[in-house]
Amino acid sequence: MAELIVTNLNRNFTGVSATAAGVVAQQATVYDMALAGHPLPGCPGPVSVAQARTLSRAHGARPFAIWHVRRNPEMRAGIWARDVLRLPVRLVFTSAAQRRHSAYPRWLISRMDAVIATTEAAAGYVPHVRAVVPHGVDTARWTPAPDRTAAWAASGYPGRAGVACIGRVRPEKGTDRFVETMLRVLPQRPDLTALVIGRAGRSHAAFEADLKAQVAQAGLADRMRFVGEIGADRMPALMRGLSALVALPRYEGYGMTPLEAMASGVPFVATRTGHFDDFAAGGGGVVVPNDADAPQAAAAALIGMLGDGQAWAAQARKTVVDRFGIEREVAGIGAVYDMLWSEGP
Repeated sequence: MAELIVTNLNRNFTGVSATAAGVVAQQATVYDMALAGHPLPGCPGPVSVAQARTLSRAHGARPFAIWHVRRNPEMRAGIWARDVLRLPVRLVFTSAAQRRHSAYPRWLISRMDAVIATTEAAAGYVPHVRAVVPHGVDTARWTPAPDRTAAWAASGYPGRAGVACIGRVRPEKGTDRFVETMLRVLPQRPDLTALVIGRAGRSHAAFEADLKAQVAQAGLADRMRFVGEIGADRMPALMRGLSALVALPRYEGYGMTPLEAMASGVPFVATRTGHFDDFAAGGGGVVVPNDADAPQAAAAALIGMLGDGQAWAAQARKTVVDRFGIEREVAGIGAVYDMLWSEGP
């Protein structure tokens, strides 16, 4: 029997995948568990959903298995296992969205046995909240570079230093805001290279093409690179070579990339959305208004940050270690599991 099943039914490595991977890697040392679906970096090899159902049939010391789900298809799979196949399982869902879900996800969430919200704001949009547990980051995997200049040089990108935005290329993620910000910053910092890390879906191909045209027209195509997706196994090394991360989304439920950056000793500039205000409160980041003037404000903040990089880097790492280590998240989630198990069948 597996006392814990964690599902990952999206083949793409998304922000949800990143948050799950950090937790699962830790949980694998604590629970008799299985990962169901697609692989996650640093985690046990996955089993199929059918195998997960089989692992949930037997009884061990626990009165039932917990399925921890994070997406609509995963909630569906869990409901099917519990309510149709009548397996001894209970369903835990993590919710990060800071806005009202549409009708179908609301129905799915209403069928969960427990919900973990990542912020107090997110908790206001979902029922059955048992705990508010902020996402954490693995501070052993995301670490500062002994020599940032050497780490950037090892990346193979030009210039003496780099900044980046990371995420899908689309308006909601603010890729256009990053481009506008860097069109202001790069002429003032000839040593700097900017990276757009992430891919554009088919529906946003024209959006990406327009951004590339703006960069080319400004004569900065050699210094602002659209590099596509970078594998999860390569990201920690690249992150530690950056001098700053820029995250300017119009909406974000939580936002993991600033945490990964801070753990790597990389400060961030972000818009006021997600959980970014809380990240910045301990030092290591600057939050700017989430409005039409965001690129101008971000450019000013970034130029100041790059001028005092060493102090910002040290504070960023300290904030994450003190407040956002993955161990805190795993413990908070575990308390919800224990609560359910203590309630019995």
